[in-house]
Amino acid sequence: MTILLLETATQTCSVALSKNGAIVSEIHSDESNAHSSKLAVFIDSVLKDNAIKNTDIDAVCVSSGPGSYTGLRIGVSSAKGICYALDIPLISVPTLQNMASLYYMQHPDYQGLVCPMIDARRMECYTAIYSRDGQERGTMAEVIEKGMYDMWLDRGPVTFIGDGAAKTHDILSVHQNACYDTDFTISASGMIPIAEAKMANNETENVAYFEPFYLKDFVAKKSVVHGLRD
Repeated sequence: MTILLLETATQTCSVALSKNGAIVSEIHSDESNAHSSKLAVFIDSVLKDNAIKNTDIDAVCVSSGPGSYTGLRIGVSSAKGICYALDIPLISVPTLQNMASLYYMQHPDYQGLVCPMIDARRMECYTAIYSRDGQERGTMAEVIEKGMYDMWLDRGPVTFIGDGAAKTHDILSVHQNACYDTDFTISASGMIPIAEAKMANNETENVAYFEPFYLKDFVAKKSVVHGLRD
């Protein structure tokens, strides 16, 4: 089974290709606002570099959010377009679950909890808590305050990852069980085992009606382009 995987929920634009549960190829960029210009190029590259035809793809998996409103729209619309054109299944994976899955894949001996965090602006983070066996606490948008994770930290190590973790360091790192992995980078490859399991269980999305999980309403910023009026 060949699955094309797209991750565009954060600043990172990542495309991966898997076959029978193993990663075949991956390409990514952390360049700001790269999704619109690089996603289609990355998809074309991973297919051509591995001599994979469009018709060889069995499914497309996309990160479903929460995260960047624009990034999610670009990733989901691209995934839906490919699935519609090729008449193949669409799979979605929550972004925070992808992050936790990838962390556990990269650290096979780690037995603590993982708290992926995505910067949601205005002092908020999108967060959830995962163990190696599954989700411990659901996805939330919250302002991080001192002591709010103590019930988890008192149990043992909790590793905070993602672009939202940095702004919580001074608040949470006072607890001896709080760990921070500043080298962690989100990647489409974290979705591979989840996508494989969903395909096996026929857990696919309706291509026509599937929408990203934004969690918060989109708020447009004031334009900073010179010459535009309010």
